[in-house]
Amino acid sequence: MPLTMNREVFITCAVTGSGATQDRSPHVPRSPQQIAESAIAAAKAGAAVVHCHVRDPETGKPSRDLALYREVTERIRDSNTDVVLNLTAGMGGDIVFGDVENPFPTREGTDMVGATERVAHVAQCLPEICTLDCGTMNFAEADYVMTNTPGMLTAMGSMMTKLGVKPEIEAFDTGHLWYAKQLVADGVLESPALVQLCMGVPWGAPDDLNTFMAMVNNVPEDWHFSGFGLGRNQMAYVAASVLAGGNVRVGLEDNLWLDKGVLAENWQLVERAGSIIENMGARVIGPAEVREKLGLSKRAPK
Repeated sequence: MPLTMNREVFITCAVTGSGATQDRSPHVPRSPQQIAESAIAAAKAGAAVVHCHVRDPETGKPSRDLALYREVTERIRDSNTDVVLNLTAGMGGDIVFGDVENPFPTREGTDMVGATERVAHVAQCLPEICTLDCGTMNFAEADYVMTNTPGMLTAMGSMMTKLGVKPEIEAFDTGHLWYAKQLVADGVLESPALVQLCMGVPWGAPDDLNTFMAMVNNVPEDWHFSGFGLGRNQMAYVAASVLAGGNVRVGLEDNLWLDKGVLAENWQLVERAGSIIENMGARVIGPAEVREKLGLSKRAPK
């Protein structure tokens, strides 16, 4: 796609994620109330979209509990702050193998369920957007694989499309974009699609600019994309994504730090991203403009 700086940029805040960050910062929200309050604060700071996982309120570990998703959704929707809701659908595809000589049985941390169960909270809460991790990948740890087979993605994507919830394709490598285009060609997903370019997640696409541009150049011209980098590169990727024609994602899912030695809150990361965007000569747009741009309708839970 041609490189044209984006002048109308939306910010997504990835509020809490599913990584083991709950004990590394007191600002990582755990309970539905904390997650909703952090999302609302991020929206007030300029995030048009909030991307939400849920966690066990006691342990902080990632969860797929429908009641937790429902509470987060209702708290955000019942607030006086407008924001586009994006719920993850990436849970339920985790395999942690045994050792290299005995991969089976799988170990603690394995969480594999069917397509309907992986999308159950989306069907119940009806967010405007939900994520679709568009490929299988070795994911950081030695024996952990994030599993998303073509059959699983076809089934989940079809369910999302039927529900009227727009999938945000999470692409961790170029092959994921290749398959995303196939899903559109097959009529599973509608065009123009929405893509999140996930940079620097071991062992997906590294977060160098050459790889990032390879990802950008594989996004069809009429699609919408955002990009993010992990940790210290989060704010650098705000600038890079805008310059490449995209939108941006920040938040505690991807980075815990505001400055060296200073732990961040979500709203602070959003505020800093907004400052970078505006200093580049672009404008941060709000949720109403995002809905118009992406063809979304604000939904209420059943």
